[in-house]
Order: sequence, then C-alpha cells, then structure tokens
Amino acid sequence: MASGGVRSSRGGGKRGGGGGASACVYYATTGLLVALCVAGGYFLTSTSASGTEGGDASSVGTVTAHRHTTRSSFAYEVAREKQSPARVVEVEDAASSSSSSSTSGAAAAAAENHNNNNLLVVDDPHANKPEEEEEEDRQQQQQQEEEEPSSSSSSTSNKEEEIRRDDEEDKAEQQSSSSVVVEEDEEMREEEVVGGVEEKSLDGGIEEESKRLREEEEQIIDRREAQEEILTAGAGGEEQQQQWDEAEKEREKGDGEEEEQQVWRLCNVKSGADYIPCLDNDKAIKKLRPENYRRYEHRERHCPDEGPTCLVPLPVGYRRPVEWPTSRDRIWYSNVPHTKLVEVKGHQNWVKVSGNHLTFPGGGTQFIHGALHYIDFLQQSVRGISWGKRTRVVLDVGCGVASFGGYLFERDVVTMSFAPKDEHEAQVQMALERGIPAISAVMGSKRLPFPSKAFDLVHCARCRVPWHADGGALLLELNRVLRPGGFFVWSATPVYQKLTEDVQIWKAMSALTKSMCWDLVSIKKDRLNGVGIAFYRKPTTNDCYERQQPPMCSDDDDADAAWYIRLNSCIHRLPASSSSSSSTSWPPEWPRRLRTPPPYYSLNRNFTADYDHWRRVVDRSYLTGLGIDWARVRNVMDMRATYGGFAAALKENKDKKLWVMNVVNVDAPDTLPIIFHRGLLGMYHDWCESFSTYPRTYDLLHADHLFSKIKDRCALLPVVVEVDRIVRPGGSIILRDEAAAVAEVERLLKSLHWDVRLTFSQNDEGVLYAHKSNWRPELIDEPS
Repeated sequence: MASGGVRSSRGGGKRGGGGGASACVYYATTGLLVALCVAGGYFLTSTSASGTEGGDASSVGTVTAHRHTTRSSFAYEVAREKQSPARVVEVEDAASSSSSSSTSGAAAAAAENHNNNNLLVVDDPHANKPEEEEEEDRQQQQQQEEEEPSSSSSSTSNKEEEIRRDDEEDKAEQQSSSSVVVEEDEEMREEEVVGGVEEKSLDGGIEEESKRLREEEEQIIDRREAQEEILTAGAGGEEQQQQWDEAEKEREKGDGEEEEQQVWRLCNVKSGADYIPCLDNDKAIKKLRPENYRRYEHRERHCPDEGPTCLVPLPVGYRRPVEWPTSRDRIWYSNVPHTKLVEVKGHQNWVKVSGNHLTFPGGGTQFIHGALHYIDFLQQSVRGISWGKRTRVVLDVGCGVASFGGYLFERDVVTMSFAPKDEHEAQVQMALERGIPAISAVMGSKRLPFPSKAFDLVHCARCRVPWHADGGALLLELNRVLRPGGFFVWSATPVYQKLTEDVQIWKAMSALTKSMCWDLVSIKKDRLNGVGIAFYRKPTTNDCYERQQPPMCSDDDDADAAWYIRLNSCIHRLPASSSSSSSTSWPPEWPRRLRTPPPYYSLNRNFTADYDHWRRVVDRSYLTGLGIDWARVRNVMDMRATYGGFAAALKENKDKKLWVMNVVNVDAPDTLPIIFHRGLLGMYHDWCESFSTYPRTYDLLHADHLFSKIKDRCALLPVVVEVDRIVRPGGSIILRDEAAAVAEVERLLKSLHWDVRLTFSQNDEGVLYAHKSNWRPELIDEPS
C-alpha cells in the first residue's frame, strides 16, 4: 500500500485533491484487473494450445492424415483431424523487452490480424517497466477513470471483435479442413486405383490383362475381317446377314421335325473302331474268285452301293493324340490298341510297347539302326538325290509304320507312304497317328490314285511286291508315276543275297528294268545295317523305248487317268523334250517350285490368282480369325484342291509344322499334276465314296465348294458321315460353299453334336467353322 500511496500522492499533487486521488486509484485498479483478466484468458488459451501441440511452432495450422493401404483391399484412408492452435505466446527476452512491452491488448489484436500463422503477441503482466513510464501510466489511468463508461464499452467491443475474429478463423479452418478432405478423397481414389493394380499384379499383372483384352478385341476385328475376306464384298452385307439369320431360324423351325427324326447309331461291323467302308466290305470280298486274290484284289477298294450312315465308335480309353514332333516317337496305345505288329516287327525296331505308349525307335526292316543314317546314306551313294532341294516328293511303297517318311521331314521332304490293310494290322493307322502322310492302298490290279510323272523318287525297302510278275505290270505302274529322271531305290534281299530265290528274282528284275530303259546307276552296301541298295534311274526321252519291249501304250490311254483304271503292261510315251516347256523338265529346286507354275501350263494367270487369293484368306482369316489352335494341327486335308493354293499358303508360314493332303475330285478338272509339280502331296478321289484312310486320322478338313458340286451325284448325308469318320475328336472343318449347302451341312453337324463356332453368309455364299466333340450315340446299328 505504501507504494500505492506514493503512487497516488504523485497523482494527487497534479490534480490538487486527495478524494479525487482515491477515486482515480479505484478506477485504475479496476481497469487494470479487467486488462489482466483478458490477457490471462489469452495466455491460458495459448499455453493450452501450445501444450497440445507439444511446443512445436512449425506444426501450426496443419491437419495430420493417417493412411493405410493393403494389397488385399485395394486402398482405404482414415483421416483424423487434430485441433490446430489459434495462438502462440511469444516470450521476449530482456534484451528486446523494451521495444515490445508497450504493446496493449488492441495492439496484440492488430498483431494477430497481421500474422497469417495465427500468432498473437500478448504483454507479460509480470514484466518490469522503467520509472520514466510510470507518470504516463498514471495519466492513462486517470483518463480511463474519467472515461470509464467508454472504456467498458470499448472492452466489450474488443471482446466482440475477438469473438468475431475467432468465428472467422473457425470458418477458415473449416474451409481449410474441407479442402484437405477433398484432397484426401482424391488421393484415396488414386490409392484405390493403385490398389487395384497391385491386386491385379497378384493374378499376373494389369499389363497382361490389358494385353488379353486387346488380343480379344483384335481377334474380334480379325474375325470380322476374315468373314469379309472369305466372301465377296458388297453393299448390304449386314442386311444379307440379317436375312440369313432369319432364314436360318425359319429353316430350323421348319426342319425341327426332320431333325428329331435323324437318329444316329453306331456301326455294327467286325472291324469296329477301325472301320474303313471301302476296304472292309466283306460281302464284296466274298464274291471274289481265287485268281482275284492272286492279284491282291481283296486288298483293293470295294465300296458299298450306298454310303454308310452309321457312326464309327471310339476305342476304349481314346485320348487326344500326342502333338508333333513328339508323336513321331510315341503315341497313345489306347488310340491304336494293336500289338500284333509289335510281336512280328519288334526285333526290327519298328514299334514297341512302353507303358501307355507305343514307341517307335526309328528303325525298319532295312535300317534297324535308325532311319536318319539310312536316309543320309542314300544321298551320299548317288549324285542327284539332294534331299529337300532337287528331291522333294517321295513315294514309299509298303511303308510299314512310315518311319522312313517320318524322318525325311527333317530333310524338308514330304513322303506319300502307303501299305495295304493286311495281316500287319494298323501299320498305316500308326503312321497317321504319328502325324506322317499315309493311305491304305496296294499295288494290285488297278493304278495308284496318282497322276503320271508325279514323284521325284520312289522307295521300296523289303516292300514284298513281286515287281517281275505279270510281265512287270507293277513296276510299269511305278514307271508311270515316277518323274522322268527320277530314282527308284530298291533295298531288298535280291540285291545283296545269293539264295536261290533271290538270284532268280534279281535276274528277272534285271531283264525287266533293262527293257524299260532304266539305268542301274549304282549298287551300294550299307555296312552298318548290312543291306545292299540298288539305284535305278528313269530315262528322260523316248529314244530307248522305240526299240524295246514291253510295247508303248496306245495313244488313247491317258497316263494321268488313275481312278479304278486297271493296269496294263505297256509304257506311256513321254512328251517331246526338245522344248523347255515339256513336262519332262525337272521342276525348280525347293522351295522355289512352290511358287512356280509348270512350264507346260498356259493359264499362269489362274495359277497366280489362286495362289494370291489363298494367301490372303489364310493370312487374314484362317490363321487368326477362326480361333484354331494351330499348335495342335498336324494332319490337314483339302477336300477339293484346285492348284494347291490353300496348302501352299499354309506352307509359307514356316512355324506351322503340318502337311496337307490335296484331294482332286474325279469330276473336276485334272489339276493334280500341277500340285505335285509344286512339291505338294495329293491324290484323286470321289467323295461319293469313302476315303482310303482309318477313322480319326485328320485334325482339319478344308472344303471349298465341295458339297454343292457333288449333291447332284450323291446324297450329302453319307458325305457328312464320312467327314465325321475321318476327323479326330477335337478336330475341325472349314466349309466354304453356297449358302444352301452350308445350311444343310450345319444342320447335320449340329445333330452330330459338333460345335458350330462360326457361320457367315453374303451374296448367297457361306462359310462355316465347326469343331468335333467326343459324342457317340448309344444306339447300335443292325449287323452288316
């Protein structure tokens, strides 16, 4: 109080009265207390916020978000907003207190507005002030005493102003918080995408998924382009397709009763799952006379009057065939369940049983130590063979299981292997199951189903053919199909053994080949296999023939006619060789010969147009547009080949390890010589009859306007049944034909439980792609 009295005495001296001084002291004290309360409130608020923040001024005005992301749940966020302090107390040190101690509550509010970081400077009530300022303080207190009402209202106004500023700050903080939340939501959505990518990564990655989708889209586009390419482009295609679909629906409604009446039955025959209708016609074979058996007519074709309409059953335990090239060395035993050949030829390394497989060591009767050594030995023995260049197309007579032809693929040579369906059961079936070209045929009383001058080389290794019998008729048939200048390779015991029978056969063979003007080029001994081989060469001119027997064939004897034509002991005259356009000239080396028409063929424009057409169709449609798994396609047949353009287009794709049997129909123009000139395989056939192959031997059939061409000569039902017989389960057919023919075939295939995967029609032309299932009927046909 003394200090207070002193302080009051100084003030009273100026005003000139003690009572006035007491009043001044009272009001001054009251004002000071109010100021202290306000300052203390600010101080407590600031220190509380500062304590919550941990004294870290750098974190003022921030919001902390906690984010948690997992791979298994894409992404999610949890954001917790911490209270942000609005004010921070700054305590000045002694050195700087003189410049800041005079700041009042109003000045602190001004400083708060000035500071963007929400900093509020508040006077320390415990700070000491200099004496020279005490007089000024007393004057201010006196003025506050006189103007107490205004001071009270000013204090109230300051509080209201502070409350308003607090509200504005709260709104600003809420806006800032909302902005942060929006940003966090956007980040969360981004995290969800990232989480999705991470989730996809566990299943192979988002790039793989995108690639798959792109491939599906590209396949759809390619398939659409394929459909457009297959058929003639024209206006109104969509309308025609819609009309086709509507017509199909109406036809299906109209044919519903007919489809219900189509009842399928299993064939009830002795050969069972290996049924070949034209080779298993027991009724026709029983009618043969003894002399017919001597000429092997019982092994030839004897087709029934009407084509069968029953279905061949599957072997028990049938499995999808082994893929090439593994199939060359082993196949499923359950697919060809025959062991007799194993018992008879197992010691010659033909075939063996190994667990669930039949294995093929690569040997043969004349090459028990392997086919590749034998093949290379042949090329080294005689100049002019040159596998895969000069020699491209080979005929293997009495092929056995066709290991010779199977290993010639490694030398870029295609071999037509054939053998009869005889006591060596299923040898051709084994060859086809291995993925090697072969047919069931015999050298008997009729010509082979090939044109003249077709093969570059003919091979016989212990083929059991009596070449010298019947005036040499069988060897003369080989002369017909052998290209002038080509080789006949004979690997048999009469060549190198001195037994009585062998000596007699050799003498007869020598006289016959000399009369045919064949040149015995060389006889070589293969010491590894212990066999001898004779190499004969066919002449390229008629000079020798004019002076020899057997006689020349008559002029009206067509050398290319081969379908059910009986053998005749004569020699066909060769075309004049003086011109470069003669058919006796050797084709260009492979693979150039694939793209080169024969020099004697005058319609080169047709050849080129056909080749270009099929290249476009194969590249744009078949390879990508139909969804064919080409890795599983090995044995292919073109049921109505013209120039072999389809096969040539497939051959241009080096990664396709397949071969094509080109079939030229007997009622079509004879273009088979052109196919052989190109270095491709083929044969004649009439599709009103059964094909000379075992069931389940082809992966893919291609039929271009086949059914519309033959429907005037025979019913389509037996032809479709034949298609079902020779196609493997899992195999397929590509059909291009008139819309009506496509519709009829589609109906029959559906009734056979084939999966029709694509149909398209435009300008009255249609295309169909169908896939064969494992379905077989439960009903069994009457015995035949």
